[in-house]
Amino acid sequence: MEWLTSPEIWVAFFTLTALEIVLGIDNIIMISILVSRMPKHMQPRTRIFGLALAMVTRILLLLSITWVMRLTADLFEVFGQGISGRDLILFFGGLFLLWKSSQEIYHGLEGEDENADAPKGAGGKFIYTIIQIAIIDIVFSLDSVITAVGMVSHVPVMIAAIVVAVLVMMLCAGAISNFIDKHPSLKMLALSFLIVVGTVLIAESFDVHVPKGYVYFAMAFSLAVEAINIRMRTARARKQGTEHDAVKLRKDIPGQ
Repeated sequence: MEWLTSPEIWVAFFTLTALEIVLGIDNIIMISILVSRMPKHMQPRTRIFGLALAMVTRILLLLSITWVMRLTADLFEVFGQGISGRDLILFFGGLFLLWKSSQEIYHGLEGEDENADAPKGAGGKFIYTIIQIAIIDIVFSLDSVITAVGMVSHVPVMIAAIVVAVLVMMLCAGAISNFIDKHPSLKMLALSFLIVVGTVLIAESFDVHVPKGYVYFAMAFSLAVEAINIRMRTARARKQGTEHDAVKLRKDIPGQ
């Protein structure tokens, strides 16, 4: 237990916790968008369950560090390019993000039936949503765990950082989800961001490394611009004595 009194361990713990929270932002956004399809009364439970699943996934990956690190070894070659298990997970995970984000944008703009491909009934929708969250969790957890292994050598410290980070995300997820629902233009922005993340994941699978800082800076700048727009629309509505009219996404089903 001597490591508990080590300043280096505590610095690594807080650094890793902050990193896990930052790396989990895209996970929170995707979970919030997926959960928005659920009935209103089931959304908080589904959101918490999804984040708990993310925590369990990361801890299980941590406890199988040897297997995770073995994923970086090449399995085969394509045109002289070595392909590892990690590359395959990132590639198909990136494709899933591209497909899901594009589908959500299409449904929001074109007004197609949002649940045409989903099971009917609350139970079926819950399982359908959780399966999608599980896929997203595995993709987003992989790089997070590999980063944690590279930063800290004590597994208990890594597990503690993940637990704290997920608890923070659980506290913030509801507010983020409600804010995105209240401002649909932010939902489109978030989905566009997830398309960029999916593209970066596919690039990473081919060893084309794109600094994540560029992606997060672009997203932060776009969010800042949209926040100014929202503030201006609200101020204009107050000046005119009317209610702030947020951007509306189509919910109608063409042909009906």
